[in-house]
Amino acid sequence: MIRSLLCIAVALIIASCSGTPRGAPIRVIVPRGASFAAATDSLARAGLVSAPVFFRLYARLTGDDRNIKPGTYLLKRGTPWPDIVSALNGGKGLVNTITIPEGFSLLQIVPQLAQALSVPEDSVKVAVRDSALLSRLVIPAATLEGYLFPDTYAFPDGTKAREAVLELVKRFEREWKPEWNAQLSQLGLNRHEVVTMASIVEREAKKAEERPVIAGVYMNRLRERMPLQADPTVQYAVGKHSPRVLFKDLEVDSPYNTYKYPGLPPGPIASPGGASLRAALQPASVPYLYFVAFPDGHHEFRQTFAEHEEAIRRARANR
Repeated sequence: MIRSLLCIAVALIIASCSGTPRGAPIRVIVPRGASFAAATDSLARAGLVSAPVFFRLYARLTGDDRNIKPGTYLLKRGTPWPDIVSALNGGKGLVNTITIPEGFSLLQIVPQLAQALSVPEDSVKVAVRDSALLSRLVIPAATLEGYLFPDTYAFPDGTKAREAVLELVKRFEREWKPEWNAQLSQLGLNRHEVVTMASIVEREAKKAEERPVIAGVYMNRLRERMPLQADPTVQYAVGKHSPRVLFKDLEVDSPYNTYKYPGLPPGPIASPGGASLRAALQPASVPYLYFVAFPDGHHEFRQTFAEHEEAIRRARANR
């Protein structure tokens, strides 16, 4: 009986040492300080190791179960056990993960991306000004602000800044649906202007259901040739993200200051997510021209300036 079990174990180990990688890479996280047994459990849950007990036995027999490196790995099903163990010991297949939240601007994205890739910030700053990508997306601005789509990304070690930026841009292109182009003429806006509007909505809205309404108010103001008076654009012009816009901030001389300059600013002020893009493309049909934010994050919408002033007084009283 014991001999039969040993024969089965040996046969399984031999078979698992000569597999062929297949399919898309699967992400596996090995936490800092994790034991080989814990790493094996993660591999088994991901479907990368079908016989965890024998996998641990194999690593112990080869002496490769003591020096695994923590991190996030991308591995394929069918990868031979020696290659998996080698990856865990040598850091092969390690990837750097970065999450870009919705509403982040280049001011926030650039340093985080540089840190994740272990590259100088200057190289990322150059990448987000890549003329080929600006031309590809038909962006009439100096940077890719607004087009680095917010999501979680995993980049292998050694990924260059331009390669990472290109991946973020491709993610934006996948999010932008071809049928959306037909809606642009109905709005009287081009794609760059819609992305710009979406970025303002992204920074303004705290509640998902308010996005289309906020977009509707801004569209009404554009039609009435009223200044947008969007606080997030002033924060962008000033170059800082503060909880409140001060009266002195409203005087900054910048085309992004929508209190001073009518119409949309020259470009996006942040990276909008899919929901804000859809809100900008399909703004709610509402009669409002004004809104004010309350401390709990919700907005109240009004048609007249007198009503708006009363809502402002109520919002201040709630603070």
